[in-house]
Amino acid sequence: MTIKENKPASRSNAVIALFVLICSFALLLISMVASIGFGASSITIQTIIDSILNYNPNDSSHIIIQELRIPRAVAAAFIGAALAVSGAIMQAMTRNPLASPSIMGVTAGAGLLLSIAFAIWPALSHIQLLIVSFVGAGLGATLVFTIASMSRGGMAPVKLALAGTAITTLLSSVSTVIGLRFDVAKDISFWYAGGVSGIQKISLYYLIPPIVIGIILALFLARSLTLLSFGDDIAKGLGQRTRWVKVTATCVVLLLTGAAVSIAGVIGFVGLVIPHITRFLVGLDYRWVIPGSALLGALLLVVADTIGRTINSPFEIPVGAVTAIVGVPFFLYLARKGGRGI
Repeated sequence: MTIKENKPASRSNAVIALFVLICSFALLLISMVASIGFGASSITIQTIIDSILNYNPNDSSHIIIQELRIPRAVAAAFIGAALAVSGAIMQAMTRNPLASPSIMGVTAGAGLLLSIAFAIWPALSHIQLLIVSFVGAGLGATLVFTIASMSRGGMAPVKLALAGTAITTLLSSVSTVIGLRFDVAKDISFWYAGGVSGIQKISLYYLIPPIVIGIILALFLARSLTLLSFGDDIAKGLGQRTRWVKVTATCVVLLLTGAAVSIAGVIGFVGLVIPHITRFLVGLDYRWVIPGSALLGALLLVVADTIGRTINSPFEIPVGAVTAIVGVPFFLYLARKGGRGI
């Protein structure tokens, strides 16, 4: 195929990708409005608009919207975006379709250090919890990649997934022991269930900035990640400094995952499922995969949270349980394929 023949195809792919992004953004807005409106008490769209434009502190509906529903919907969107973008980056770096923060030990590592923090320093601030979560995420990822690299044959996709599953189980078990020993099991179980039910306005000030920074950095790395997803040899042959890209991308993953876990706990499978769906819709160019993953990840978590709190109202199902219903079959499908192809 000549360059002239390839240009219309590239332009066509860009148009399709742009259309997907626009549709995803529209669906995200609709889902957020639905999330704000549905719950133990249903709220009309007009009431939502009034609470934003003409807030009345004496109106209970306005208080519910401003103090509970909007922060919860916004947090779910940003956390979903962070986890999905993290998964997309990890899959590009490792060329492993089974890679995701929840499977590669990243979220479990963050959860373990948060458990230790709850037991020893129960009065940590949001910023301190964010730092602890960031360090724990790095610890979990380091353990998984070290163990997988020591196995015969190197870091094959399935071996990496098995190492990640083993380390995740180990770290989760240690967290449980810490919870029972120091009587913080209730706090720890909340983090491992994963959810956004306790989100307050102040939480958004510590959640949004690191996620926005992480996604912007991921967009700057998008072209490099595209080359990296085709293999180190190809990337180096095209002048890519692969080591620098991997180090930077790893820091972005830890920043995004650490921020998400410090606020919402362990929410699995968003980073596994969404990048695959995004690549199916927009192609392999990470300049489209990164924003597409962010929007679709946000959409998935907002919808999952809405389902979790309305399907058995007034009781709530943790959002992590809802995402697992989607993610577990998808993971088994990929594992059955032997982790072939991204």
